[in-house]
Amino acid sequence: MRLTGQLRVIPGAILGLDMTAALAVAEALGINPLVCAELLPEIEGTMVRGLNAQIRAEQQEAGSA
Repeated sequence: MRLTGQLRVIPGAILGLDMTAALAVAEALGINPLVCAELLPEIEGTMVRGLNAQIRAEQQEAGSA
């Protein structure tokens, strides 16, 4: 994932993408920024929910060990 370094995080949770950086990466890759502006928020929401669920599961697993 090329945007891994562009995450906004706090201890124990992912908040979202740094959209300014994400759009700059898209532009550098030659991807239409209008398309990215439409698609990234939906992708971001799905990604954040999935990563935070994984973090919670790992925390629960570590707590029960």
